[in-house]
Amino acid sequence: MKQLLCLSYTPWQARPDRTQQLLTRFAGVDILLFEPAPRRGRPKPEQGRRVRPNITVYTLPAALPAADDRSVLARRRLEKCSLFIQEVMARRRFREPVLWCNHPAHSFFLDELAYRGLVYDCHRLWGDRWLDRESDLSAHAEVIFAASPALAERLSPCNQNIGVLPNGSNPLIFTQQDLPVPSAVAALEGRHLLCRVGDLTGQTELSPLIHAAQRRLDWQFLLAGRYTQTAADRLKGLENVHLLGPVEPLDIPEYLASCDLLFDLLQSDQRPAGVIPIRVYEYLASGKPIVIMAQPGLEEHFPDAVQTAYDDEGFLYRCGLALRESPSRAPLRREYARRASWPNRAAEAMAMIETAGLF
Repeated sequence: MKQLLCLSYTPWQARPDRTQQLLTRFAGVDILLFEPAPRRGRPKPEQGRRVRPNITVYTLPAALPAADDRSVLARRRLEKCSLFIQEVMARRRFREPVLWCNHPAHSFFLDELAYRGLVYDCHRLWGDRWLDRESDLSAHAEVIFAASPALAERLSPCNQNIGVLPNGSNPLIFTQQDLPVPSAVAALEGRHLLCRVGDLTGQTELSPLIHAAQRRLDWQFLLAGRYTQTAADRLKGLENVHLLGPVEPLDIPEYLASCDLLFDLLQSDQRPAGVIPIRVYEYLASGKPIVIMAQPGLEEHFPDAVQTAYDDEGFLYRCGLALRESPSRAPLRREYARRASWPNRAAEAMAMIETAGLF
């Protein structure tokens, strides 16, 4: 059987991330996935968890160092992790598997592990402090997947075998009919409901949301996801903005189906990357009107299906247009989501890996 060893910068989770969505669809491939060490004080997961018939998860015994940490302690942590991975590979008879990395920190392992070829999945902008590490990882890769054209262009000086592989969704989950209305939404029925799914942090550009909420008190903005105190403080006093907190993954289709408009905001640290978040593809699958904030100068995505805004006043205007949209655009949005399904994305990824001769 084909073998793949994945170094993941996020733990295996109930709401699958991009790496999980792709790897779970690699049929006929035996996969070992190494997730990061848990934070101090958190329980350590069971080692060797079989999360799929062909995927086994192990947790690294130590945290990986920061980009510029060259201390003796950092070196010891890396050695401990390298020995652990080598022991698991030997026990599981993994001999020169394909190595899959999704963070520049994984470049630390390039000289420590035996592998037949390297895949780097660049799904976001990592920033200048990781530039040297990312350049090293990119230069050694046989295949690079970039989640946007802007990321592909950024990595092109290091490698020419780059394929643009955007995010995707599981559209069938979001096209279910007669979904129940969540209690938080039911209390606001009869008003225009605008919803965003996703975490709010200090990097989330909240200005367009605040601008619209202050001027349209008849619109109710629902924010489903975790939020930092910094973000909550900025939204304090806006009675038509509702912080719902974390939402169970299986409940997200209910929130999307119950609202009139779905929107997304920019992250200041990801502005130049131009990556379409997974949630936007889920919005498309729901068929509901969509407004997204975008970086000026980058290619506009889905111009016939999504309203795009570039500043605060534009966001307010586009939301007004979207709320008046005809339902006839819903099938077009769902078609975009169908084309971007994770099975299709995984097939594209596997085709590039096979073309490179890794499988």
